[in-house]
Amino acid sequence: MAQIDLDKVLDKAYADKDLATILAAPVSALKGVSDRDGELLQEAFNVKTVADLANLKYARWAQALAALDTSS
Repeated sequence: MAQIDLDKVLDKAYADKDLATILAAPVSALKGVSDRDGELLQEAFNVKTVADLANLKYARWAQALAALDTSS
């Protein structure tokens, strides 16, 4: 099972929330993602929540390509 340090990836307001709440939260709940960034993601890709971002096909494609990279 995958593990992640929530304090490193979430704003403090979300670090103690349950997974369902985090996934339903706006993308600005992620550390380093501003409200404006969230607005731009919504305009460009209709991404509103952390779950939407996780399921964004373009992000998944980019992750798959990066996983194939053996140069690093």
